Amino acid sequence: MSRTIHTDLIKDKLVDLIRETSFIAPPFIKECFARIRENESTDIARETMNILIENTEIAAAEQIPLCQDTGVAVVFIELGQSVRLEGDYIYDAVNSAVEEAYRKFYLRKSVVSDPLERKNTGTNTPAFIHLDIVPGETFRLDLMLKGGGSENMSALRMFRPTDSVDMIIDYIEDTVVKAGPNPCPPLFLGVGIGGTADTAMTNSKRALLRPAGTWHSNPFYSDLEKRIYERLNSSGVGPMGFGGAGTAGAVCIKEAPAHIASLPVALNLNCHSLRVAGCEL
Repeated sequence: MSRTIHTDLIKDKLVDLIRETSFIAPPFIKECFARIRENESTDIARETMNILIENTEIAAAEQIPLCQDTGVAVVFIELGQSVRLEGDYIYDAVNSAVEEAYRKFYLRKSVVSDPLERKNTGTNTPAFIHLDIVPGETFRLDLMLKGGGSENMSALRMFRPTDSVDMIIDYIEDTVVKAGPNPCPPLFLGVGIGGTADTAMTNSKRALLRPAGTWHSNPFYSDLEKRIYERLNSSGVGPMGFGGAGTAGAVCIKEAPAHIASLPVALNLNCHSLRVAGCEL
């Protein structure tokens, strides 16, 4: 059995996802903001959350970006082995969708063609694409729009296998506290544990694609997520770094097998504007 998908359909769906994630905060985000506001004890923390809530309402009503940093497009594709693609090369289709969406919706172009020469491509391409081949006829498309301020706070540490879970929690808290206001908290934290250095970093982003407001399905890791969440919200960083209890909106872990001598832990800090969406074709 096999099926055919035209890359024009992939392009059209991705344009829709970019529009949706740029302008519309999902219900979970607004519920999270309201919960944080109710738990804050200082006027500045509550007012900060009021502003963030108002920002989501204005962005949706007027179809304008949730943030002036409209991010780079990070695209995750699960392509079933039995799926036949018809049309343009899939990477070209993805980049064409990104270019069209950023032009059509007047989104800031934030990609430079060379990291040292710093010349803007003017199209917000290339996108950063992660393609996985999976069994069957699945085709899944997930999008993350990632701003530079929070991305710059990413971190990786190669722990020793003998290091304790408490040491990992301490490292995560220390990283978030040192980042302070830079990732624009309340942040959504993706944690990649295991794998190699590069897969841990990628998994720290993949972790944030999990259905909003859910804990890990493995009780061990869900307990660890809750411990990290509580530690971060006791750190005092607070909304936008002004102090308070609302440092983190969620903590999401994605684990992977690792070498017997390695224990990588990667952190992807996402700002309060968690812009992720996905669909299956």
